[in-house]
Amino acid sequence: MRLFFLFLFLSTTLTAQTEKYKDLMAQDWPNLNRYKEANKKIDSKPKVVFMGNSITEGWANNSPEFFSKNDYLGRGIGGQTTPQMLLRFRQDVIDLQPKAVVILAGTNDIAGNTGYSSVKMITDNIASMAQLAKANEINVIICSILPVYDYPWRPGLNPSEKIIEINEWLKNYSEENGHTYVDFHSEMKNDQNGLSKELAKDGVHPTAEGYLEMEKILQKTLDKVFSKN
Repeated sequence: MRLFFLFLFLSTTLTAQTEKYKDLMAQDWPNLNRYKEANKKIDSKPKVVFMGNSITEGWANNSPEFFSKNDYLGRGIGGQTTPQMLLRFRQDVIDLQPKAVVILAGTNDIAGNTGYSSVKMITDNIASMAQLAKANEINVIICSILPVYDYPWRPGLNPSEKIIEINEWLKNYSEENGHTYVDFHSEMKNDQNGLSKELAKDGVHPTAEGYLEMEKILQKTLDKVFSKN
């Protein structure tokens, strides 16, 4: 009788684990399907691809003319962290063969959207994206993480100092490897190292005014990059 119950227990456990594994395999964790069909419809090389999270996704949605008139392409996905972006970087950036990529990433890692991420974990992923782009002769533009005083969905993390630490690393890494660094943080921060209500009502996601400020900062940099090529 004991053997029967042991067999029943093991069988049930194995079945549960198998189903869990199937569920995991069925998931598209990096969300490769998000832009899969859109990528197929692209018939010419974009000038710049923007890789990022909801800030980048919102940018393309809120300022479509900024993207279309400049031949820029948004490839942001809300909520994503750097490991997810790294997994889809080849499909959503390299395969499109742009002249440059704008990488704006890391804030969701700090917020813990896909679990704890150390400074090294975040910077390693961004460095890997930059290395992939450089190996494929794509100009790399690495953006600072935007200022954040507190995440409304994960309050109390005190992210501002971690953001400053990562941004300093990104700046140094860009200089050492011939990439271009865009410093949104210094230009947009308030006295709490966050974003004002005018620039981001929730303190994280830019308003229309916030995106206009970002466009002014970034476009100056992109003009310099393309004047050299």
